Amino acid sequence: MDINDFYQQNLLNPHWGEQIILRHDNVLKIAMVFQGLSRNEAQVVWQPFMDAVARTPDDFKVEFSPLKIVATSARSFWAPTMLKKLLGFISTDSRPGAPTSNVFWPGDQWDAGHVLHGYESAWLPATLLQDDQRQTLADALFASTRHWAVSLHLNKGLAGAPAEAVAAARDTAINPAALDAFALLICQAAEPPAYPGIQGHEPDTALARRNVQAIGRAMAEVRKLVPDAGSYVAESNFFDAEWQRSFWGSNYSRLLAVKDEYDPDGVFFVHHGVGSERWSADGFTRLV
Repeated sequence: MDINDFYQQNLLNPHWGEQIILRHDNVLKIAMVFQGLSRNEAQVVWQPFMDAVARTPDDFKVEFSPLKIVATSARSFWAPTMLKKLLGFISTDSRPGAPTSNVFWPGDQWDAGHVLHGYESAWLPATLLQDDQRQTLADALFASTRHWAVSLHLNKGLAGAPAEAVAAARDTAINPAALDAFALLICQAAEPPAYPGIQGHEPDTALARRNVQAIGRAMAEVRKLVPDAGSYVAESNFFDAEWQRSFWGSNYSRLLAVKDEYDPDGVFFVHHGVGSERWSADGFTRLV
């Protein structure tokens, strides 16, 4: 069973979110979160997918527990329970004397001090999940992963969300592409914590340059499919030359008018923020 088919048929709804990661070594990693379903109901949803994988052992190998589903209340979702520790869902602070309540998601461990080599994102419209488009989507994703891994963040696009949620988001600054997107595709590379000027711990700039080129090639495959995808301002390319269109799309002219009305002197400045094209990169010199 193709993961795109399965997602369109079973997961494009308010119950499911989080990530599907496609790696360049032909590994598919699924890490989903669900709400409004019991554990048994969630298992029923995924069973056809796992059955399809089991029927083709020559094509697929499961590297991890094929169906590890845990249900808990939203109130205790972040609680450092023993079960979560045993299953590897959370990690604890290993420093001597650290409080037992100091916990974090293992995937976030690099966030303290890591060095980003490159970061790109693109909204993927739900039209790509239509019957006549899914194979094209699969081909584009496979082509991109020949260069670098990509992850589909399914909790960020609003396709499949309740109508009232989409309507509320339409009245915000976000690029309208998010309203019709089934996922935010992210392609990024980083290295463990590194610090310029500290001997033996400096960033690997040569590796960073190679990685950012690979990310560029991977995203070029995606943009063949969605050339005007737009991106999410909080998870995007710091050097995006078309940031107005990427971050805010058709909303930009309206946002610029609001900026002119309430901050005509440009007191509030941020890199690639609304109106920042009128200022130098450091925000201290007005250009126009």
